[in-house]
Amino acid sequence: MLHFLGIGAQKAGTSWLYEQLRQHPELEFPLGKEPHFWNFPHDGAAVEAYLATFDAIPALAGEFTPAYGILPPETIAEIYARVPRLRLIYLIRNPIERAWSAAKMDCLLAGLEIATAPEAWLLEHIHSAGSRRRGDYVTSLCNWLSVYSAEQLLVLRYEQIQTAPEALLNRCFAHLGVATRDPAELRRAGSREMVFAGDPTPPPAPILAELRTLYGDAIRELGAKLHWDLSAWLRA
Repeated sequence: MLHFLGIGAQKAGTSWLYEQLRQHPELEFPLGKEPHFWNFPHDGAAVEAYLATFDAIPALAGEFTPAYGILPPETIAEIYARVPRLRLIYLIRNPIERAWSAAKMDCLLAGLEIATAPEAWLLEHIHSAGSRRRGDYVTSLCNWLSVYSAEQLLVLRYEQIQTAPEALLNRCFAHLGVATRDPAELRRAGSREMVFAGDPTPPPAPILAELRTLYGDAIRELGAKLHWDLSAWLRA
């Protein structure tokens, strides 16, 4: 059966997390990474076929699609109606850094050099509805927690991939109900290796200032909701 979903966030280390989770002998990803099933229109027959894919797997099976974090409430309710005992993983990153990373990725896809990309293009990107939704973690959490319990949803911070990757992975394994692994074993499996390392170019000063304005209140609200100290995010 479908046991777990990774629901985001985009540009928050989900490729690294997927690569690490899929090496666990008790976990399977029969559809690979980012099948996006729930992001597209589907009927009852399509849902049955999708779920049957996981039913055929003897291990604990799931999938990881970062865009699920921004699913509308009605789709989340539909998932809950079919899989109420689902385990969820939500990996989040400072929304200022996340938005800039996404802008750099899309700049490359548009055939632009980030160092010479027009400021107007960058401003339009960070203000776009899609970018704003992906950094609105409070709304995403509220939508998912409107149907799933807090115990079913594990929220992790991107920085832990750099500072304590083995501890982060073992939190995931414990959350999913599989055996934790020795940190040395995880290091041998690549826990300290980057996956799809992005361009390190920092945002120009005007873009950074705009990002801080866009996300300052959202960071404070998220910190209050999760009871986390996110003051470092405000200084990004």
